[in-house]
Amino acid sequence: MTESSTDLREVVRQRYAAAAVKVTDGDTTCCGPQPIETDENFGSTLYAADDREALPAEAVAASLGCGNPAAVAELNEGERVLDLGSGGGIDVLLSARRVGPTGKAYGLDMTEEMLALALANTAKAGAANVEFLKGDIEAIPLPANTIDVVISNCVINLSTDKPAVFAETFRVLRPGGRIGVSDVVSNDDLTPEQRAERGSYVGCIAGALSFTEYRDGLEAAGFTDVEITSTHEVADGMHSAIVRAVKPADAPAATVVPAVGRD
Repeated sequence: MTESSTDLREVVRQRYAAAAVKVTDGDTTCCGPQPIETDENFGSTLYAADDREALPAEAVAASLGCGNPAAVAELNEGERVLDLGSGGGIDVLLSARRVGPTGKAYGLDMTEEMLALALANTAKAGAANVEFLKGDIEAIPLPANTIDVVISNCVINLSTDKPAVFAETFRVLRPGGRIGVSDVVSNDDLTPEQRAERGSYVGCIAGALSFTEYRDGLEAAGFTDVEITSTHEVADGMHSAIVRAVKPADAPAATVVPAVGRD
């Protein structure tokens, strides 16, 4: 990482650590867990009421995403799912319910405070088919060819090394596996400088790829059948989008040594 990317990563870590602490501290008051302050384009309002009501209030309060990737990915019984940047665990817990006791849902996050919150939420939900991992989405601490579906909710745009995220996602997926991601994407005619004018990096705007950049990045990593569909505008020329893609069934077995997450 360059110094600037290291600084950005630390800003992101601090932002989400503070969000986790706010939810945790709120749960110790008379008023219960306090939702993170977001506008209508982000957060728990993007989930169906039935989904919100089935989860611990703290998991819902900590939601900062721009969609509902567990629904986007159309999960099936018995599948193994990985959520990149799992935060307070809302998408992991929803995924665990969808894949059932014969499946498994992993959450990966770099923020200790969010991981602690996610573990507490998992205990409250009584979910047995869940595991949280500490690490970076650019270096996923799982073996190659072991995951059926990778999901993520407005997190990939926060990475300072998106090609590494795409490559690692491709590596851990089994041949024939797929991604179902919610993320912020910009119009192709917006320069990086213009994207930064519309919002901050930590606010999921400045670091967003364009539609073409996102597609090219996934295809360069080896994905096929890439689909990027805008769902709603989050800023001028910036969109929450559903991203789907497939690792070809005939993709050669990955030989990369399993990544190890940073402490």
